[in-house]
Amino acid sequence: MASSLGRRRTHAPKCDVEDICCEECGLGHSPSKLLLCDKCDRGYHLFCLRPILPSVPKSHWFCPSCSSSLLPKSFPLFQTKIIDFFRIQRSPDGSSVQATRRKRKRSVSMVVSKKKRNLLPFVPTLDPNRRFAQMASLATALTATNTHFSNSLTYLPRMAPRSANSPSLERGGMQVLSKENTHTLCLCKSMMERGQCPPLMVVYDPLEGFTVEADRSIKDLTIITEYVGDVDFLKNRENDGGDSMMTLLSASDPSQTLVICPDKRSNIARFINGINNHTPEGKKKQNLKCVRFNVGGECRVLLIANRDIMKGERLYYDYNGDEHEYPTEHFV
Repeated sequence: MASSLGRRRTHAPKCDVEDICCEECGLGHSPSKLLLCDKCDRGYHLFCLRPILPSVPKSHWFCPSCSSSLLPKSFPLFQTKIIDFFRIQRSPDGSSVQATRRKRKRSVSMVVSKKKRNLLPFVPTLDPNRRFAQMASLATALTATNTHFSNSLTYLPRMAPRSANSPSLERGGMQVLSKENTHTLCLCKSMMERGQCPPLMVVYDPLEGFTVEADRSIKDLTIITEYVGDVDFLKNRENDGGDSMMTLLSASDPSQTLVICPDKRSNIARFINGINNHTPEGKKKQNLKCVRFNVGGECRVLLIANRDIMKGERLYYDYNGDEHEYPTEHFV
């Protein structure tokens, strides 16, 4: 609910008692961008929240202080439930795990021998119990946000058809993912299907909401994940209140531009935060880059480490990539 209604406030700084002020910045400007908590009636600017909100929520909204008491229910740490949730392929003899490790070693040695800066596959955590904890953290976030797990782009009726996803329509052309890097991407996908997830943990922060941390060190140029969700035309989503839409195809004809909408179906990319790329501090904090590739004749979006990442670091990517239209000046 927007705060155009004046309510008496006695603890709002820098404002008259008849005005509503933002609890973060202490100012009452931009009244159409002020939200009132449905529990305590405190006001917050949409752009002062972390993460920022693109528009006024249609349902009930609770401020960070009130929502901190509404922590999400953890997904049960049972192997069978996690396997079913992520539709993991069962491998009783463990042969697939060993084969994956051999493939990964060969691909890495190939990169060294050719002295090319090819992309690297992520290295899963060896401890299976820790991997289950990582997957349970993602399942908790997906369940709490009513999002179904998906690790690929989804094409639905009355939205953009798969035939619309053509790199030839990209304004200025789109870079083609090399054969070696396509093999690495396929390796990452196959590892996920066998329950060997990226070494990432989804955590809940009262200020930022769900966010993602590295659960072990990650090397520069490692493929973290693919950005997935429902594919639609941007023209159909111009009034969409979603905060995680990603450009898939920036076409010369704006009516053919495609976006990825991860609010209904997605993977861990849904919870990785964008970064303020308007400040030196924000650029320094960024540890992932968002890159669009032509993969087998279709546009795909990959999140790739742009430097070495230490265990415990939160992941942030440049939301704009090669574009600069998205207003990230209010991001953390």
